[in-house]
Amino acid sequence: MSSRKVIPTIFLLLLSTIGRAETIEVTVHGLVCGFCAQGIEKRLRQFPATADVLVSLEQRLVAVALKADADISDASLTEALEGAGYAVKAIRRTETSMAALREQVKAGRE
Repeated sequence: MSSRKVIPTIFLLLLSTIGRAETIEVTVHGLVCGFCAQGIEKRLRQFPATADVLVSLEQRLVAVALKADADISDASLTEALEGAGYAVKAIRRTETSMAALREQVKAGRE
């Protein structure tokens, strides 16, 4: 393969990794109890792209860690959460790890 073909290929591979979210953070209203959190976690784990789920009632946060090279559309997340009776207020795609989010949630409780 010539260097003229290799460089564009490498560039495209690099571009494909830019902007990939590791985590989807959703602000959700209507979370009131641990049963709500369990129901959301169970529902979101049904998506094949889900690696991990975090639900914080206090911070109105639902976070979904994505598996490598996988994604869940905002529309699918909204449908799943609103279909369960919750109001989706915002969706953010971030590079924040679930461990860091768990620490933030823990710090918010103290």
